[in-house]
This record gives sequence, structure tokens and C-alpha cells, in this order.
Amino acid sequence: DSPLAGIAHAFHFDATQYARYLRRYSEARGVRRIEGRIVDVQLRGADGFITAVRTDDGRSFEGDLFIDCSGFAGLLIEQTLHTGYEDWRAWLPCDRAVAVASTALQPPPPYTRATARPAGWQWRIPLQHRTGNGYVFASDYISEDEATATLLAGLPGQPLGEPRTLRFTSGKRKRFWNRNCVALGLAGGFLEPLESTSIYLIQSGIARLLSFFPDRHFDADDIDACNAALDAEYESIRDFLILHYHATRRTGTPFWDRCRTQPIPPSLERRLRLFRSHGRLQRGRDEMFVEENWLQVLIGQGIMPAAHHPLAALLPQAELDGYLGDIQATIARCVRAMPAHGEFLAAHALHGG
Repeated sequence: DSPLAGIAHAFHFDATQYARYLRRYSEARGVRRIEGRIVDVQLRGADGFITAVRTDDGRSFEGDLFIDCSGFAGLLIEQTLHTGYEDWRAWLPCDRAVAVASTALQPPPPYTRATARPAGWQWRIPLQHRTGNGYVFASDYISEDEATATLLAGLPGQPLGEPRTLRFTSGKRKRFWNRNCVALGLAGGFLEPLESTSIYLIQSGIARLLSFFPDRHFDADDIDACNAALDAEYESIRDFLILHYHATRRTGTPFWDRCRTQPIPPSLERRLRLFRSHGRLQRGRDEMFVEENWLQVLIGQGIMPAAHHPLAALLPQAELDGYLGDIQATIARCVRAMPAHGEFLAAHALHGG
């Protein structure tokens, strides 16, 4: 019932528990899970479509549509169909992450903290019983051992295990849907975790597939339309991530100097020109990040328009002041009535995570 109910928010998920929940949910509705390692993929001679996969115990599984969820390996989409990959490291140079959990923060803050480091940035994600930490960095500027030492030195509590390293290349497949194979998640592409987009992109990929779900003829126009929609989504998120680095005012560090001065995609350059002139925000209808997201990064990192939107001049200053004052008063009133974050979790969270 709060006036703030319509404001967008995000969840801090324990991804492992979330995956277990989705598995239970799916299997209860008829999904059949078969354990095994795929050692061979069979293709149809006429058109190169996948007809079956064979596991290391000799079993073969035929199908009409195959969804590749094999992670960075891209077992079907890349190793079998050789789809190709667009490498975006020229714009997003971070290619490593070292991660470790630490003891829970008390009281738990209701936000993720991202802290700039000499060769990248560090995340801190508070969960109920632990804190997620990681250092995303560019291996051209720091070694894995140095990055691990930096991460451990900046932990908010005691580590709960050994640090683990993830290697990645920001980018995407040249086609998410190739023949009768659709790549989802890391098999389709990866954008560094600055805005925590991985789970969203999995869900979005599923939604796109459902929108263009094929019959056994696999119409080429449907496949092209689905690929175009996914391409546009990845590229808009890519540009939003690049903005965080490009707009930095940090100087004197080779990594950040590169991020500030390197060329940016024409699509992002157009957005910046529009905003710098009269504060206009260009956004596609299906993009993940809304105008408020772009505004927060642009203004927050010091990019200001030269003039306000011309239509704003039609409103009297007193009316604008009153409108903004009402927003401020509403927020203050709601905050006074809201429980602290830790109190809310204690009252509503039945299962820790």
C-alpha cells in the first residue's frame, strides 16, 4: 500500500538456491532430468540440423529443437555448429573475476556495493547468511594472484572458502539461434557482471524463444527476427555497461585511462550526443534498462546536458518546484514508516539464503 510500491527494485538472489528451486519446479511439472556427459552430436546431412546427442554411457537422445545451456563451452552452438562469437573486449576489457564468500554483514545493507579498483572493480552483495564478494579485472593490467590479494584485503568479514577464478570474454554468439539450436545463458554470450544481467538474459532468452517458438519447419524469418531482438537487447546492455567505464573521471591509472579515452560504439555515441544537448534519453521499447537507469549513471558520473528539454520551459517554475517537493516529502514520509532492512528480512524470510 506504499506510494513507493511502483518504484522498480532488484533482488539479491542466492543463485545456487534459485537454481534448485527452478529444478524442483520444473520436474514437478513433467521435465525429465537425465544425467550424463555428451560425447557426440549427430547432424542431418541435408541441412546440418542436430538430430541427436550421445552420452558417454552409449545412450542417444533424439530431438527436434535443442537448447544449448552448456555455458562458455557452447557444446552445440559453437563446438558443433561453429556459429562464431563477437568479442567485445575492445569496449569491455575486463576478462577475469575472482570471487569468495565471507561472513554476513550485520545489519545487512539493502544494496550491492561496487568499488573501483586499479584494474577493475569489486562487488559486495549481502545475503542473509553470507556476503558475496568478487573482483572483476582486466588481466592486461593485473595478475590473478594480485587481484586475489586485493580482494582478500578488502573483505568486510572472514572468508568462507578459497577464492575461485572465472575467465570470460564479454560478447555474444553471432547467432543465438542457429538451425534448430538455441543458445541460452553463457552459451549465448556473457556481459561482465557490473549490472548483474545474467539471470535476466536467461529469462529474456526463454521469453524470446516462446514468442518465436517454431514448428518442425523452422521458418527462417522467425529465426532471424528472434536473433535480431536478442542482438538488440545484448547491444543495449553492452552500451549501458560501457557508459560506466567511459564516463569515469579517474585519471593516472592505465586501466581507467584506457576506459575513459577508448572509442565507444556509434550507438552509445548517439545516446550521449542527445543527452548532452537537451537531456533527451533515447531508449528502445524492449530494452532492459529504463530512462531512470541511464539518468542515474549519466548524472551520477558528471555528464550534464547543456540545456533542459525545451518542453520543460512550458511549466512555471513554481509548479516544477511544487512537484519535486511533493516527491521529496512522499519519500521522507514512507522512509519514516518503513522497517529497517534487517527487521524486514527477519519478519518475512522463512528460509535463509
